[in-house]
Amino acid sequence: MAVVREFTLPDLGEGLTEATIVQWLVEVGQVVAVDQPVVEVETAKAMVEVPCPYGGVVTARFGEEGVEVPVGAPLVTVAVGAVPDDLAGRGPAGEAGGTGTSGTGPAASEEPAGSGNVLVGYGTSAAAARRPRIRPGGAGPASGLPPANGVPPAGAVPPANGVPSPPEPEPAPVVPAAPDSRTVAVISPLVRRIARENGLDLTELSGSGRDGLILRSDVERAIREREQTGAAASVAGVVGAASATGAAAQAERVPLKGMRGAAAEKFSRSRREIPDATCWVDADATELLAARRAMNVPGAPTVSLLALLARVCTAALARFPELNATVDTTTREIVRLPAVHLGFAAQTDRGLVVPVVRDAHARTVEELSAEMARLTETARSGGLSPAELTQGTFTLNNYGVFGVDGSTPIINHPEAAMLGVGRIAAKPWVHEGELAVRQVVQLSFTFDHRVCDGATAGGFLRFVADCVEQPALLLRAL
Repeated sequence: MAVVREFTLPDLGEGLTEATIVQWLVEVGQVVAVDQPVVEVETAKAMVEVPCPYGGVVTARFGEEGVEVPVGAPLVTVAVGAVPDDLAGRGPAGEAGGTGTSGTGPAASEEPAGSGNVLVGYGTSAAAARRPRIRPGGAGPASGLPPANGVPPAGAVPPANGVPSPPEPEPAPVVPAAPDSRTVAVISPLVRRIARENGLDLTELSGSGRDGLILRSDVERAIREREQTGAAASVAGVVGAASATGAAAQAERVPLKGMRGAAAEKFSRSRREIPDATCWVDADATELLAARRAMNVPGAPTVSLLALLARVCTAALARFPELNATVDTTTREIVRLPAVHLGFAAQTDRGLVVPVVRDAHARTVEELSAEMARLTETARSGGLSPAELTQGTFTLNNYGVFGVDGSTPIINHPEAAMLGVGRIAAKPWVHEGELAVRQVVQLSFTFDHRVCDGATAGGFLRFVADCVEQPALLLRAL
């Protein structure tokens, strides 16, 4: 007998709580194989094809393209065992699609040890089995599948193409809450901690997750709304006046969702939690450019200017390790990290992303250049994985590509510092006691004032500037 399995949006890792459906890869009534991608979603980090762990017939899809769905929400239901074994293991084109499962053998009747709705490297605990809903009169389960004895109920019309019709959606059980109940639908300790640190009462929130589950985004949204309460009256007055003149009707509204929404929340959190400060200095980059030209000889791997600056950063962090750190607000401790995972800002058509070069301190300039080029190309195609966009410990921001000299960037939370590099331009400069035209760059350094004082930050920036002016100093730092 066929068994209907519900496949939900899996935990995509790294604190992601929702995703937007970009494109459905299967249709209702289509035969799918085990681990065949069924939908393409966009998270705040990247585009991901989600594979289904069940083989069988797709009986229902949940959510239209462009709709944002939370983790744990149903994506598709699959009738396992509704087709012969040789078809369940094949893809939509009839080609072998992996190890298909049959609903008639022992393997199909056993519950998986964990939830099937996982991506590589992520998993959840086993979910309770869903029992099929029985129609009144014992006509069989309300899934649209034939009954176990193969005899259709009286008055039933068999499907014309032999493919079972989609099941009638089963309503979620509603459990009435007691009038004075203080139970809060929160399962994440992180959500409780954020609420506690910001003096937020979780019992006053309505969760946007499944069955009213309170998500981290709900808590952060409530915090933002509370902070904006003081300015709400004045904003409402401006909007009301604009409405009277018809200007509000012509205003364009851009949803803060997906990658842009995630970046907005991270920027806000950084400004809210990190007491940052910035110092800057001008440096003569003429010798650095000459060193790069000398390295890029014909036949040798190309070394980018950003890779040279990345190598300068790793050398500076080796001398000032207190800046390769984060702050644990729960334990009130500064956590100094042993490895340098260097993030660098990259502008793409989908917005600003920060790919991370793992173990940058252990790479040569050529290796840094090759990895940065690979990550940049992958970022522009939207194929970066969550692992390639997270766990950074320090960020290098080259805003000089936009033709600007300086900036005071926002620290990439929860890191402790960021080095900014402006454009390199020909400017008058005193060189060896004489006025000359040199290639000058402005370097800015934004740091978390909790992890160090100005003397440490100034020492770091001065070392970086010295290496830019005299690249040979890097040999001493090796």
